[in-house]
Amino acid sequence: MSGLLAGKRLLVTGVITDASIAFSVAKLAQENGAQVVLTGYGRLSLVERIARRLPEPAPVIEVDVTNDEHLAGLADRVREHVDGLDGVVHSIGFAPQSCLGGGFLDAPWADVATALQVSTFSYKSLAMAALPLMSSGGAVVGLTFDATKAWPVYDWMGVAKAGLESASRYLALHLGKQGIRSNLVAAGPLRTIAAKSIPGFDQFEDAWTERAPLGWNLTDQEPAARACLALLSDWFPATTGEIVHVDGGYHAIGA
Repeated sequence: MSGLLAGKRLLVTGVITDASIAFSVAKLAQENGAQVVLTGYGRLSLVERIARRLPEPAPVIEVDVTNDEHLAGLADRVREHVDGLDGVVHSIGFAPQSCLGGGFLDAPWADVATALQVSTFSYKSLAMAALPLMSSGGAVVGLTFDATKAWPVYDWMGVAKAGLESASRYLALHLGKQGIRSNLVAAGPLRTIAAKSIPGFDQFEDAWTERAPLGWNLTDQEPAARACLALLSDWFPATTGEIVHVDGGYHAIGA
């Protein structure tokens, strides 16, 4: 076995279709020597079908990040397939329709709370559920969308991502003494299932393709996935609490 992640054992969440960033992470991870376990929720048979498209079919366990019983049993379920974890990939986000597409001022707290629990708090919840399987040198990597700005139509999901970015820094603080890193990848807009659920998302697409210094491919998940792999590898042993932008350089350019 050879590759950037040779011998690593990874838990990857968020694989819904083969256009998911998480699918690209899982695929590249296997190609670079890692063992991969996937999680799914709801339509588990769909995730299992997508898992068979990987270079090596990956086991799928059911995890609802809002379900305390699922989280409490995660370590035991993972142990059925691997004897520990070296990395966890958090690629989970959801907001009710009222929280997106210009509904910022009208979205009710119940819907906002759902968005924050699934998209923000779950980063900590998942990390703690996996912690019994991890040892020094492990890494948690999540996916964000630059939360330093207020984006049209992104609304409460933008707030949730800002919380995610802060949560990652606090996780870095509290897990650092155990030798576990926490970092995020801020990807540019990609035509995933999640993106298609956001009304007016084409506003992001037009801006990025026109202004990103390196250009931007809306259908290529591999650059973001490669950044995730790098952060999961042993090549960033002293990096934590960081956000790596994989957006063609758009974030660095003024309006």
